Order: sequence, then structure tokens, then C-alpha cells
Amino acid sequence: MTSGDARMIVTNAHLLDPEAGELSDRSWLEIASGRIVDRGAGDPPPAADSVRVLDAAGGTVLPGLIDAHVHVTITSWDFADLRTWHAGYWMVRALKEAGRMLGRGFTSVRDVAGANHAMARVLREGLMPGPRLFYGGRALSQTGGHGDVRPLSEDAVDSCCSHGPGFSRIADGVDAVRAAARDELRKGAHHLKVMVSGGVASPHDEISAVQYSEAELRAVVEEAANHNRYVTVHAYHPKAINRALAAGVRCVEHGNLLDDETLGLLLEHDAFLVPTVACYDHMARSGASNGMSEVAQRKVMEVRDDALAALERAHKSGVKIVYGSDLLGPLQRYQLDEFRMRAEVQPVADIIRSATTTAAELLGMAGELGTLKPGAIADLLVIGGDPLGDVSTLAELERHLRCVVQDGAIVVGQ
Repeated sequence: MTSGDARMIVTNAHLLDPEAGELSDRSWLEIASGRIVDRGAGDPPPAADSVRVLDAAGGTVLPGLIDAHVHVTITSWDFADLRTWHAGYWMVRALKEAGRMLGRGFTSVRDVAGANHAMARVLREGLMPGPRLFYGGRALSQTGGHGDVRPLSEDAVDSCCSHGPGFSRIADGVDAVRAAARDELRKGAHHLKVMVSGGVASPHDEISAVQYSEAELRAVVEEAANHNRYVTVHAYHPKAINRALAAGVRCVEHGNLLDDETLGLLLEHDAFLVPTVACYDHMARSGASNGMSEVAQRKVMEVRDDALAALERAHKSGVKIVYGSDLLGPLQRYQLDEFRMRAEVQPVADIIRSATTTAAELLGMAGELGTLKPGAIADLLVIGGDPLGDVSTLAELERHLRCVVQDGAIVVGQ
């Protein structure tokens, strides 16, 4: 992506402050060189004719949204077919999906297994439209873990395992795990992801399976810290989550089966939780028609009913909660449904924070993303309606979206 060099003033806007959870009276916002440089109430000061004016026409202006759990490379549920795709075909499909995410208002996403430096560079250089991409490279999985999708008939042990091109790699033992972590960091990973419990999409493990030893986890955490990065873990079962938190991981994905000890550890370690609520509902309702295996369908039912309850407990406990969708293949079009489902147990203002300021903190971009304060990167949305008063404004954002500004340039609409 390329920054807008010209100045632009957004007028007649109600600015949404995620931290306060409030909308301003009629206000303006000034952008220059891809950054927000000033803002104020009422009418803006006089500007030169060369300054572009974006009239929000009384609409809401909020920071660009951040989805912190996506898999842009998994554009099909047919995993056997995915393994046969040429890298070029795989990347084109992934980048097209990234462009659709931008059209849904997500100006930044965190890919937690699959995306790589080439995709991030394409998007960064504006060669194709899409969100700012924070990627973790290949997730680390033990043999037989959530990232090991080899058929039972396969005996050979390979160093890497595909779940779609480049999704995961197998590493067992402290030395191998350390080497794998270093290799992903060498390739520019913004974070490291480790599979520490069973999962829905993996064909041969159970949801309750606990994966990786504490020694292995501490090795990954140490390598990430040495590179000023962090570790996030895929985990459902509290025994797996709690072991990972004790080992120093910074973030937990899913957490559907968390317990009181988990909540205490999340708070004690100032760690983040990225629930992914909507994906289970959509997989349960339409996964079979989209090619989901019977094994995966059964495992979805094990975790679906606990997803909202876990989110509610974490919210009431004061855990740092971040927005994540985790929708795969054709289900990715439901990316915004997470807003609607979370609203059953959370105030809308808190959900917006999870997709803006709290997500930016997780990404190490606090003050840069997820805010409309001067000095921030000029990623913002102009929408009709009041999202604080009506969650459907966000859950059906494509109907209300007027334009998307990314790095100070209008990239969707107007």
C-alpha cells in the first residue's frame, strides 16, 4: 500500500473514539502524508484549493477495523485439493480474499498461519488492494498435533506439513522447536503461532488433546522475545491454555473451554484473548455443504456452545479481548458477523475496542492504528448510522459503508 501524499480534510463527521466509546458532535479531521495531523469541532479552518474535502455528510467516522485471526490463504474447505495447488494460484486466490476483507472495512489483519512475506509485500506496495498484513508464517505443530494433517497411511516424518500451502510445520523436541521458531522469524514473522491443543479442522486429534511440553513452549517464547516478537497459541482446553500462559505466551486464540485458572493467568500475565465466536455457528450450519468432513463437524459441536459463555466470562473478568473471525474458505464472507454474535454478551463499545485499540496494542501498534488521534496512521471508515447504538451497522457494514481510507488515500468508495 502507498500513503496518500496530498492533504485531505474529512468534514461533517461524527468521530468515534473507541477508548471513550463516544461519538463527537459535528467535527472535522485533517490528513497529510498518510497520517492524521489535526481534528476539531464544527467547521475546519480555511484550506488551500488543493486540499481534498471528503464530506462525511453527518455520518460516523471510525478507525479502520482490525481482524486479528484470519487465514487468507485457506480459501477452500477441500484440504486435499489445497495440497495440490501451485503457489501462484494459491497466492492469487489469497490476495483476492484479502481485497474482499478491505471491502468489509478491515484495513489491517493478523494472519495466524499461512500468509508470508511475499503477500505482505504485495499489499504493502499497493500492487493489489488489501489490508495491512501482519503474518506469523507457518504455525508450529507437534507430530500428530493440530497442524499435522498427513493421512494415517503416511509413515514418513517430514519437517513441514501443509494445510494448504505453508500453513504449518512439524517440530518435536526443544532443539527442533527452537530451530523452527528461528526459521519463521528469519522469514519476517510478526509473531509465532503454536498449536497446543486439538482443533476442529485437524483430522486425527481430539479437542481435549494437550500438545507440546512446557519446555518446548518456553523455547519458542524465548526465541520470540529475543527477536522482540511474541507467541500466540491455538488452544481450547484449559490444561493446554494454562500451560502455555505459564510458559509466557502473550496471546490465546479461541479459549472456548477456559476455566477460572485461565482467567487468572490471563490477567496475571497481561495476556490477550482472541475469541472466534461466529466461525463455529457458521461451520455448524453450513460446513457440511461447503465440504467440511464429518470429523470436523462433530468437533465443531464440542466447542460451539461454550464459545459465547467463555467470551462473557473473560469480558466480566476484565481480560484484554481482541476481535478475530477465523472463518475459512467460502465462510470468510461472514467476517462481520462476529460483531452481532459478541453483542449477545458484550456492549458494542467493547466490541469496537476489540477491533481497534485493543487489537492495535496486541499488534504492537498502539497509537498508530485503531485510533483517530493526531499522529496515527490515517486508516478510517466513513459509514452511515451510529454503530454504538445499533450493532447491525457494523454486522452489516457493507450496506452502510461509504468509503475506506487507508494510509490517507481513499481505497474503497467515492
